[in-house]
Amino acid sequence: MISELKHSPLFSDTDQGVLERLIKEKQIYKQSYHKGATVHEQNTDCYGMDVVCSGELVAYSLAANGSESIVFTFGAGGIIGANLLFGEQNRYPMNIYCTADCVLLHVSESGVRALLKEHGFVMQFVQSLSLNSQGMNRKIAMYTQKSLRENLMDYFLALSAEQKSNTIVLSTSKKQLADYFGVRRPSLFRELKKMKDDGLIEVANKEIILKF
Repeated sequence: MISELKHSPLFSDTDQGVLERLIKEKQIYKQSYHKGATVHEQNTDCYGMDVVCSGELVAYSLAANGSESIVFTFGAGGIIGANLLFGEQNRYPMNIYCTADCVLLHVSESGVRALLKEHGFVMQFVQSLSLNSQGMNRKIAMYTQKSLRENLMDYFLALSAEQKSNTIVLSTSKKQLADYFGVRRPSLFRELKKMKDDGLIEVANKEIILKF
């Protein structure tokens, strides 16, 4: 496990002896989860930090009407719970759910405290917290400042740049896309139809052709 840890940017500058001791004391350990597993439930206490070794997870909130809003996505290298450990309110504000088979590295709170005595770890830790905060700020801005159409266009343009094509392939279902934008599926379908009628897109199953 040491070799794998040292290849992670978060632990790359951490003293190997410290990592070995924490692994031996089971303050750092790996655990696998199947797709569909809930790793942390909303309003449960946070007792440590998780690092995503592989797979993908989402943080989502569940509204009173049953709709889900995906607030954050965690991929390989992502960190979960670091911002909760030392606050007055250290409960998970959202459910954390695996959208694919995952392997997580769990670090206990006392393990994190020991690591924070290591200068190399501190710098990487702060950077990770900053990246998480920036991602959250982008999502808040999306909810509060833009219409669903504007958010869809931004999302499609980002996929177009990533896939280097004006014909993009969605990697998620329409339900997951609706959850990501915090709307009900009928609202998403209506807006996609309006965008098609306005000549902005063509839709064929998971393929979308951009015309804007």
